[in-house]
Amino acid sequence: MLKKILFVLLIGVSSQLKAQINNGPKIQREFRAAWVASVANINWPSKPGLTTQQQQDEAIALLDMLQKNNFNAVIFQIRPQADAFYKSNIEPWSYFLTGVQGQAPNPYYDPLEFWVNAAHERGMELHVWLNPYRAHHVSGGAVSDFSVVKKHPDLVVKLKQGYWWFDPSKKGTQDLASSVVKDIVKRYDIDGVHFDDYFYPYAEYNGGADFPDNESYAAYQKSGGKLARGDWRRDHVNKFVKRIYKEIKAEKKYVKFGISPFGIWRPGYPESIRGMDQYEKLYADAKLWLNEGWIDYFMPQLYWQINNIPLSFPVLLGWWETENTKARHLWPGLNSGIGGGEKNSDEIINQIMISRGITPKSPGVAHWSIGALTKHESLRNDLLAGPYKEEALVPASSWLDKSLPAGVAVATEDRNTDSYIKWTAKKEKEVFKYVVYTQYGDRWTYRTLNAKSSFLQVPKVMEVNPKTKATAKLNAVKVTVVDRTGNESEGEIVVL
Repeated sequence: MLKKILFVLLIGVSSQLKAQINNGPKIQREFRAAWVASVANINWPSKPGLTTQQQQDEAIALLDMLQKNNFNAVIFQIRPQADAFYKSNIEPWSYFLTGVQGQAPNPYYDPLEFWVNAAHERGMELHVWLNPYRAHHVSGGAVSDFSVVKKHPDLVVKLKQGYWWFDPSKKGTQDLASSVVKDIVKRYDIDGVHFDDYFYPYAEYNGGADFPDNESYAAYQKSGGKLARGDWRRDHVNKFVKRIYKEIKAEKKYVKFGISPFGIWRPGYPESIRGMDQYEKLYADAKLWLNEGWIDYFMPQLYWQINNIPLSFPVLLGWWETENTKARHLWPGLNSGIGGGEKNSDEIINQIMISRGITPKSPGVAHWSIGALTKHESLRNDLLAGPYKEEALVPASSWLDKSLPAGVAVATEDRNTDSYIKWTAKKEKEVFKYVVYTQYGDRWTYRTLNAKSSFLQVPKVMEVNPKTKATAKLNAVKVTVVDRTGNESEGEIVVL
C-alpha cells in the first residue's frame, strides 16, 4: 500500500512538474531590427572601394554588435540607385560597393549572400531593402554606361537637385522593379523584402517643383483616362505595391513584404497631427496598403518624440493601429540617431515600451540606423540592460502559415558538473532556429540557437541570486523548433 501511495505521489509530482514546464514562460516575442543603409555609404561599407576583406570585416562587426545586443533582424539596403549589392544579370554592381558602377568586388564575393549567411548564423532575419523608384543618387558617381539612365532613358526623368528618378506611371518602371524583386526572392535565402518612403520624390529633390511627368499624364488623358493627376499617380503606386506582394508570395510565401512610409498619412489624422501630407506630396496612400493587407509588416517612420504635440510618437502609432484592420505587424521606425545619454536613451526606451503597449500581440520596432547603435555605446548599453535584456523571437505571421513545425527528438547526457543536451530535428527543412529552455528550481531561462545547432552543454547547478549566492538545480529542459514564419513547435519535455 505504501509503495502504491509513493508511486501515486511520484506521478503527481511528475505531472505537476510537467504542468509547470508546459505552463512555463514562453520566449519573448518582439521584432528588433536596425536599418543598414548603403546609399552614400551611410552605414556599410564605410566608403566605396574597400577590399573584400575590409568589407566583410565591417559587416561581421555590425552583425556581431546586433547579436550581442539581442537584435533579431537586419534591414540591409541592396538596391540604392537601380544597382546591386549582389550578383545580378538585371542591374550593375553598385558604385557604393566598389567605387565603379558595374565593377564586381575583387577578390570576388557576393555581398548579399555573405550577409544572409552571416545573419542566419547569428539567428537573425535578413530583410533586403530596395528603392523601387530612385534611378541615380547625387552621391552615386557619374552616370555610367551601365546605369539605367543610359540603358532605359525612356523610364527616367532628371530632377533639379541632380537626382534621376523613375517615372512610376511607366509600365517599364514597374516591370523592371518587379523583375529585380522576383530575381532576389528566387535566388537568395532572404526573410523579407523592404521598401522605404521614397515613392514619388520629396519636393525638395526637384527644387520644390512638381514631378516632371507631363508627357506621361498627357498620354494617359489622350487614351481616355479620367483620373486627376494626383489620383493617377497614387493609382500606379497602389497597383505596384499590390503586385509586388502577390509576386513575392507566389515565389516564397514565407518571405515577408514590408514598407516603411513617412510617418504621417495626412495632417489631421488624427486631429492633433500636423506635418507633411505624404498622400498629396509623395502620392503614397500608405493607409490603403495597411487597410488592404498588401504588406506583412508596416513600419511608419515615427521619428518624432513622445511629447512633440503636433507630431507625437504615441498619438501617431495609436492612429496607425486603428487602421491596422487586417492585423498585420505594425513595427514603427525609431529615430535612434538622437544619440546616447540618459535623456535620449529614456526617449527611445519609452518609445519601445509604448509600442509594446499599443501592439501587445506583435510588438517590435526598427532603429534608424545601425550607425546610431555603433556610435552611442550608452544607448546600446541602456537597451541591453532594459528592454532588450532577454532574447526575443520575431512575432509569428499567422496569415502566412499557422501550422506548427514538427519539433525535435531530445536526449541528455551527464558530463560531470554539466548536462549535455542534444537533439535531432524531425523535419530539418522546417528549422530556422531552435529555442532551448532550461528550468533551474522554479526559474526558467532560454537561449536561441541557429538552424545548424544540435547540442548545448549547460551546468547542472546555476546561481540564481547573485546577492545571496543562492543556487538551484537543473530540473528540466525543453527544445523547440522555430520555422520561417515564426511558428514554434511543441517542446519535447525532458525531466531530469
